[in-house]
Amino acid sequence: GWVVLSKGKKAKSKTWLYFLGQTILWGYFHVVFRMKVVGAENVPKEGPVLLCSNHLAKRDPVLLGVSQKRQVFYMAKEELFRNPFLNGLFRLLGAFPVKRGTGGGDALEEAYAILEENGVVGVFIEGHRSKDGRLQKPKTGAALLAYKTKAPVVPVCITAGDGKQPGMFKRTLIRFGKPISAQELNIQNDSSMQLRRASRTIMSRIAQLREESCKDLGLPSQLEPLAPKAPPVAETGAAPSQEAPHEG
Repeated sequence: GWVVLSKGKKAKSKTWLYFLGQTILWGYFHVVFRMKVVGAENVPKEGPVLLCSNHLAKRDPVLLGVSQKRQVFYMAKEELFRNPFLNGLFRLLGAFPVKRGTGGGDALEEAYAILEENGVVGVFIEGHRSKDGRLQKPKTGAALLAYKTKAPVVPVCITAGDGKQPGMFKRTLIRFGKPISAQELNIQNDSSMQLRRASRTIMSRIAQLREESCKDLGLPSQLEPLAPKAPPVAETGAAPSQEAPHEG
C-alpha cells in the first residue's frame, strides 16, 4: 500500500542527545578525520528525505549525521536494542532495530513512519561495507522506500583520501548530490525490475559524486574502463548505428 506523507513540511525535530552529539562530534571529525563536506545544502531543510550513501566503515552513520544539519535515522541490528538502557540510548540517537532473517519488514514500516513525520532516513544502498573503497552492487530497499513514500532521494558519497578506507588523520570527503525526485526515478510499480532500475539510477549518481571527489583528492578515475572500439565497418557493410548509448 501507499504511505501518505504529512501535509505539513516541517522537519522532524532532533532529540536532545542527537543535537549534543552533533555539536561535539563535528569538531572531532573535522580534526581527527580531516573531514570536508561538499554540497550539504542539497539536503532539503524540511520534509521527508532519503539519504542514500555508499558504505565504508562503522562510523559512516556518524559522519553523515555531523556533515549536515538534520537528524538522520538508521536501521541497526536488533541485538543492540535488547538492553533497556542501550535501547533508549540508540533510539535517542536515531537508530531503529531490524530483525535478521525477516526481510526487514518491521524496519521498513518504521522507516515509513519516520518519513511520514518528515524525517530523514539514511540508507547504505550497498547493504554492507566495501573492503576496498570501491562501489558495490546496490540493493533495492531504498528504491522501495522511495516508491512507497515519494520522498526525494539525496545521493551521498564518502571517499577516503587514498580512495580506500577512511582512517584517523586521513582526508575524508563527503559529497552530497542534488535530490532525485520521485518523478525522475519514475518507479511504475514495486516489481523487482523497476526497483533494480531505480537502484541503478541512484547508484550511478553516487558514482558521479565519487568521480568528482576522486578528482578533488588527486586520485585516478574509478569508472570502469571503456570497451575497446569496434573495427571500422567495411564500405560494403551496413552503416553503424547513431543511437546514443543507453542503459540496458
